[in-house]
Amino acid sequence: MTGLMISMVSFIAGVKDKMESEKGATATEYGLLVGLIALAITFGVTAFGGALNTFFDGLATTVGTW
Repeated sequence: MTGLMISMVSFIAGVKDKMESEKGATATEYGLLVGLIALAITFGVTAFGGALNTFFDGLATTVGTW
């Protein structure tokens, strides 16, 4: 019976160690952070590209009337 108790205690200690480990949580957080940064860059480039396109269209119209 004592051997079974020792096995159960070591099993519970091992599970506790795995639950307290934050390696997976840290990787997940970094993954989410990278994804959000990529999304922000995509929206920023899209907005800047639209503004740049409008600027060059106006410039082309001005140069075309000369």
